[in-house]
Amino acid sequence: MGTQFRKALTLTVTNFSQKSSPINSPPFPSGGCDWYIKVYPKGSVDDNYLSLFLSPDDPKSLGLNWKRRANFYFVLLNQSGKELHRTPEIGDQVFCDDSLSWGFPQTLPRKKLLDKIFLDNDRFNIEIYIKVIEVVEGYHMFPASFTNKLLRSCLEYPDKSEKETVDVNGFHVLSSQVTSVKQIFEEHPDIAEDFRSKNQVVKTEYMNVLLRVIQTMAKPPQSISETELSNVHSELTELMEVGFKVEWLKTKLEEVSVELKKANADGCRIQQLEEHVKNLELTVSDLKAELDKEKAKSTSDTAKFLSLEDTLSDLKTELGKEKAKNASATDKFLLLKETYCDLKVELDKEKAKSTRAAAKVLSLKETLSDLKVELDQKIENSATSTANVLSWEDDDDLFSHTNCLGIQQKTNAYKRIN
Repeated sequence: MGTQFRKALTLTVTNFSQKSSPINSPPFPSGGCDWYIKVYPKGSVDDNYLSLFLSPDDPKSLGLNWKRRANFYFVLLNQSGKELHRTPEIGDQVFCDDSLSWGFPQTLPRKKLLDKIFLDNDRFNIEIYIKVIEVVEGYHMFPASFTNKLLRSCLEYPDKSEKETVDVNGFHVLSSQVTSVKQIFEEHPDIAEDFRSKNQVVKTEYMNVLLRVIQTMAKPPQSISETELSNVHSELTELMEVGFKVEWLKTKLEEVSVELKKANADGCRIQQLEEHVKNLELTVSDLKAELDKEKAKSTSDTAKFLSLEDTLSDLKTELGKEKAKNASATDKFLLLKETYCDLKVELDKEKAKSTRAAAKVLSLKETLSDLKVELDQKIENSATSTANVLSWEDDDDLFSHTNCLGIQQKTNAYKRIN
């Protein structure tokens, strides 16, 4: 049992946007049994949320009336290790046959998580931190989950010789493992001094865990996955809690972790460059296709341009002809305009003459009217004089030649007018 939280597992989720079915993590040990994380990419209840749950890996192997009381929480991180989300801590939660799974149905809105991992190639990591504070073993002859794992592994070997074990420093191991186990005790003779379990099955399973850790650590750092590295960390922690002295493996783990992070960083950089190159190649391909289209379009435009030039030349020729026609028409127009001006001037003169003639006619009419009045008076006077002629005395002045001539002239003028 731990007294403080420890990181038990790191699970990497890839292609998250394309996943809909539940995901089970590899099992990890804590508090004398194995656990696993169950991930629901589209929620256990609501499709719009990510769901995370913690469960015992093989509850049937724990026997009857088993119980684990644990505190735990989850942390979501991007590929750079930046924290995306941290769940609240679930405290003193009891796991048993009646309550096999606890967690968060609505850990984080799915859309929010997709937005956060968009630039991380659609992947992220889930870490679980757990502290088992109470262990109640079930009733069976194999109380530890490690023992059950050993039993399952033994069933995988059909060859009876592989089921036979050899005692090496108090640990019963398979004959194929003897050389490796002896080498461990030769190089680290105090490795199991503080290990107190007397159950041979449990001791064998812990030795299998140790051998598995060493085998993983012997791989080239580039070939170790993040999940394997996380599991090694959890198993080393578990081995140290039960009394194994594996500080040397912990130091090796730290070195491998540093190398792996560096390799991952280089790999990510290479991957980014490769993606960049692919994007550039696609861009170049698109540009070539566009260039071909532009060339074809340019050829068509050239043909259209030549056609337009021919049309323009024809229009220029026709325009020249029209200009020549227009020049002749202009000359005719100017001549007509000049004739019109001359006729207008002459008309104005005639109008002026007509105006003066009209004035003279009017004046003559007025004169004629006056003469007519005067003549009427003269005639009237003449009639009166004739009636009284016998009584008149001879008057040389009245019938003088001058007066008679004046009357005769006026009478003639009146006749001409009428």
